[in-house]
This record gives sequence, structure tokens and C-alpha cells, in this order.
Amino acid sequence: MAKTPEEKLALMKRNLQEVLGEDKIVEILKTRDLKVYWGTATTGKPHIAYFVPMSKLADFLNAGCEVTILFADLHAYLDNMKAPWDLLELRVKYYEAVIKAMLKSIGVDLSKLKFVKGTDYQLSREYTLDVYKLSSVVTEHDAKKAGAEVVKQVDHPLLSGLLYPGLQALDEEYLKCDAQFGGVDQRKIFTYAEKYLPALGYKKRAHLMNPMVPGLTGAKMSSSEEDSKIDLLDTPAQVKKKLKKAFCEPGNVTDNGVLSFCKHVLFPLRTSAFEIKRQPENGGDVAYITYEELEKAFSKEEIHPGDLKNAVEGYLNELLDPIRKTFESPELKELIAKAYPVQKKKIGVVAATAEDDVVPSKLDIRVGKITSVSQHPEAEHLYVETVDLGEEQPRTVVSGLAGLVPKESLENKLGVFLCNLKPVKLKGIESKAMLLCASIEEPRQVEPLIPPEGSAPGDRVFVEGYSTGSPDDELKPKKKIWEKLQVDLRVDDQHVAEWQGNELMTKLGKVKTNTVKNSPIK
Repeated sequence: MAKTPEEKLALMKRNLQEVLGEDKIVEILKTRDLKVYWGTATTGKPHIAYFVPMSKLADFLNAGCEVTILFADLHAYLDNMKAPWDLLELRVKYYEAVIKAMLKSIGVDLSKLKFVKGTDYQLSREYTLDVYKLSSVVTEHDAKKAGAEVVKQVDHPLLSGLLYPGLQALDEEYLKCDAQFGGVDQRKIFTYAEKYLPALGYKKRAHLMNPMVPGLTGAKMSSSEEDSKIDLLDTPAQVKKKLKKAFCEPGNVTDNGVLSFCKHVLFPLRTSAFEIKRQPENGGDVAYITYEELEKAFSKEEIHPGDLKNAVEGYLNELLDPIRKTFESPELKELIAKAYPVQKKKIGVVAATAEDDVVPSKLDIRVGKITSVSQHPEAEHLYVETVDLGEEQPRTVVSGLAGLVPKESLENKLGVFLCNLKPVKLKGIESKAMLLCASIEEPRQVEPLIPPEGSAPGDRVFVEGYSTGSPDDELKPKKKIWEKLQVDLRVDDQHVAEWQGNELMTKLGKVKTNTVKNSPIK
């Protein structure tokens, strides 16, 4: 059913922070659909925050707007040369491929969109003359002020940064749009355009502004800050890891990047309820029809941050999966390598080798069956265990569990063992592996990790995302690989063992504990 002008306007304004020139939009909608343009400078790799403008572009299209996407390659070069001149063409190709993949993943019909590259018209005689005309009426103060929140600010700025706002203003005329859409951080450029385009004889345009969505650290999501953003091609394991670390304080609904992503991306794109899966003892599953319902529940601390993150993780991976599949092609992998070449190390800096990398795949962790347990003859706090690790001969393992874990709860049970530590003598008995346990100091509680049901001695335990690569034959004590990795090993609030948010697993599933949670693994 055709939408009324009022319905179209409401859809266009949904979730926006500010609209300049709304009266112009209202007048245009009385006779025809609006022409909108959104531009992006082709610099660093787009991340999940780009779903925020993508979801708004979907709103504009659903409101009947004619939408143009500008790949602003020249802007990328002018902004303190964030994109080197020789990489401009490659960066544009990457942006075009990844943004088209994003739009497809949220169900946008690409046939309704127009894609334009900046240098296709910004190097023309007419455009260049307008740049000169603009420079004759714009003051240095106004140019610098306009780009203050968008162009990189340095102590001794290049002249190119002062040109940037003028080009963005002229784009409105050369793309023949009625309105420009962007983040609220571009407001000063928008008001600059409204002030100076009429000086060249061009009309003012309306401006539609998104709020700035917090990144995962609580500040602005940035391509240059690895911890603040999730890349569009991150693996599920990387998504989990970054969401685990995301700032999501209980009850905080203001500086919360996880909640903001729900508001500006997940809810506008959903046609069904937003579901959060929970254990029955934690209140069971719950669903929300509107974002306002979710925000209210979170503000009252009825929703635990961990449960919210788990739900967002699932929905986010649904959006990212089609993009990941698109970029499995050899051509696009080659494009990424060329558009974003790895910086070579300076002469004199020794490159790290795979041997120097401290990664979980260096650990030889296996399922073992404890066939016998006895008290250490020389130490009350030690057990001596015989363990079947799938080898020809069982190993002897000495563990400090006496007085903490009953012998009968260990005998003939499966456990998880670190098998490539250097053997060490404990009160005269050599221990050839380590039983991994979750441990809480106050009150003291220790519980061995439990492999998935159906596991067998010798089954490999790996960290999700680090299943490839061979363990070291023996971990060298001087390199302290175990010590460096152990600090990030823990059991989460769902009793699942993890390393930096990546789950410990066997081929049969997750490694867990029965009762202990939110504790380190030692």
C-alpha cells in the first residue's frame, strides 16, 4: 500500500538525532519523492557501525526516496592522506564490494540504489572551477571549524583538510540531491554547505543526521581502534571475544554500544520479536517487540549484560555470515590484500616468527581418564593420579586437590589435562601433566573441568578459532607460554571454559564445569 507523505517523513526521521530543513522535505514530498545522498570516505575498513547508516538507507528506500551512495575517494586522500593516492582505486573497489554485501545481508534491493565514485566528477573542469570560487568566499576560520569533527586534527594541518568541507558541500549540487544524510558529527559541514552554496548560486539542501553510536569501549566506534569495533569479516570467535570485552554496564543505557546497536540496527531490521535466551534459573527466555521495552528492562537490571551480549552475538552473526561468504572468493581476498597491504617492518626490527607467537594452539590439551587416585606419601595436600591420555602408557599426575576435592569424585572420571608442560618433581614424584580446574579463592572452591559427554581419552581440546596448528612438543619454561596464556583462561557465567571469550571445545562440544562459574582456570 502506498505511503502518505506523513508516513514517509516519519520513516525517514526514525532514530535520527536531528533534521535541518524539514520544511523543505515536507514541501517536496507533496509532489514527489525525496532524493538523498550518503557519502563515505574510502579510508579504513568498514566495521559493524556501518550497519547504522545502512539500516537508515533501507528506511529511505522504503519511504520511496531515490538514494545515491558516494564513494568519496578524493575526500579520503584529502583527510590527512588516510588513503594513499596509489590505493584510492583499490579502496573504492573494496568499499563497493563490502557495502553491497552489507545491503544484501539486510535485504536491500540494490537496483534502487545509485553508486557514484567521487573522482568520476570531482576532477571535472566545472567542479574544479567551483572549488576555486568557493575558496574565494570561505574564510580559513570557517573551513577549519567545519571540518573540526570529521577531518583529522593535527598541530600543523595540511591545506587539503581545509578543502574537504567545501568538496562535501559541492557534492550536494553535483549529485542533484534534495538532502544529504550523515552522522551528527558532520553537522558543522552541513551548516557550512547551507551558508556557502547559495553564495555560488546553488540552493540549500536539507540535512538528516544519525546520532553517533558508541563503540564497544563506550566511545565512538573507530576503524583505527581495534578494541572499539567489530570488523565485517571477523570470525564468529572474534565476534564473541570482542563482545565479551564490550562495555555493557548493568543498568547503563546511555554509553552502551551493545544496546545502541540493538536500537539503530537490530530492531529497525527485525520483523519478529527480539529474543534473549536464558537458563530457567535465570528467568527463562524473554522476547521484546520494541526497543523501548528492551531498554526499560535493561535499565531495571532485569536483563543481565551477558544474556544481552549472547543475543546480539547471534543476530550479528546472522548479518555477517552472508558478507563472510561473499568474501571467501579468491578475487576479493586478493583485493583486500592489495587495498590494505600489511606494513613491512622497518629495517633493524626482527620480525616475529610463528615460534614466538603466544597462541592457544601451542598447548597440548587432551581429555584424560583418571584410573586411580592416591594420597601423596610426602604431602597431605597432594594427590597422585594415574591418567589414561590415549597413549600406550598411562601418565602419573600430581595435583594439589587433596582436602579440596574428594578422591571418589575423581576416580574413573574424565578430566581435561595440559600435557606438554615440562615434567616436574613434586615431593619426589614426577608429574607429567596438569589437571585443569576452575578455582575460586573466597570461599575456596576448586572443580576440575569436564569434557563433553561421550568424550574419550586422548580427544584433543582446542580453543575456538585456534583449532589449526600443532602443539609444541614441550613448552619451554623460559618462554612462559603457559603463564602468558593462562591469565586469560576462565569459566564464564554459563559455566563454559574460555580463553579471551573463545570457548574451549572438543569435536563433541564445549568444555564446562558443573557448579563453578566466573572464575579463572588454573
